[in-house]
Amino acid sequence: MKVVVTGGTGFTGSHLTRRMLDRGYDVTVVDNQKGLFDDEFKARGAKILYGSVTDEKILDEALEGAEVVHHLAAAFRKVNMADRVYTEVNQGGMRKLLETARKKGVRKVVYCSTQGVHGNIENPPGDENSPIKPEDYYQFSKHQGELVAQEFMKEGMDITILRPTALYGPGDPGRFLMMYKLVQKGRFPFFGDGKVFYHPVYVENFVDAHELAAEKPAAKGQTYIIADDKYYYIKDIVAMISEVMDMPCKFVHLPFWPMYCAAAVVEFLYKPLPWDPPIFRRRADWYRQNRAFKIDKARRELGYEPKVALREGLKITGDWYLEHGYLKKKG
Repeated sequence: MKVVVTGGTGFTGSHLTRRMLDRGYDVTVVDNQKGLFDDEFKARGAKILYGSVTDEKILDEALEGAEVVHHLAAAFRKVNMADRVYTEVNQGGMRKLLETARKKGVRKVVYCSTQGVHGNIENPPGDENSPIKPEDYYQFSKHQGELVAQEFMKEGMDITILRPTALYGPGDPGRFLMMYKLVQKGRFPFFGDGKVFYHPVYVENFVDAHELAAEKPAAKGQTYIIADDKYYYIKDIVAMISEVMDMPCKFVHLPFWPMYCAAAVVEFLYKPLPWDPPIFRRRADWYRQNRAFKIDKARRELGYEPKVALREGLKITGDWYLEHGYLKKKG
């Protein structure tokens, strides 16, 4: 079976690409930049096409003979990225991919969206029916991609939408790496009381969901929240990182609003500059927004069950960071 993974050299996509290769599939990857594992993937027989999912020629080549497409490619969060780029890639790219998939006779498309389309969950836990309230243009554009998918679903295409919660695992260059680095420094700042919910999903658990969505007939036309079994207070996740990595860390509690105002000012000052600001409002919002969901629908219809619990996942992730030099080894 030929499988296409868009965004397949990135953090999440690389885990899915490796799983598809492990299954013995004929794998084609589309990504606009090189990743950490490209040489490994090529050595194992994967075809990697470098370019954008907005490029019709690349899509024509990638999807020729494909049976399943896992669509993870996206314009991701860059503070100074123009809104039109998010629209072109996350909405326009989705349309071009689905048009090409229909033309090429692709059997199944699995679309990686985001929990962020729901915004802050005011009465946790939420689920797939929670209000759609995107709070930045990235989240808005991912939902626009969902709306495009729904157009094609109405025409009979077999598409499934997955909304992952906070992805983490080996290779994650984002928020979890930041958390580990702060823990290793021994002082973790909490702006506010730290008692907001955060819902992680270990990357291999999410890959399981992608496989199930591609295989299960019941998934056709459906949308699923994909998360780990439990959600936690942010401060409890930090404490668990400290414990499993044997890195003593003190919590420093600071007021939220002065930091938020400072973030707004810094974000404004960096607007004309080519660099991302060190702090910005979306990062500040992490300290006050609830992300907590039920996964009943995915369990019921997909047979999804998260296999790697948080403590194990955090240890695996932290050991990977140490091994690859993202964290300093003791001594």
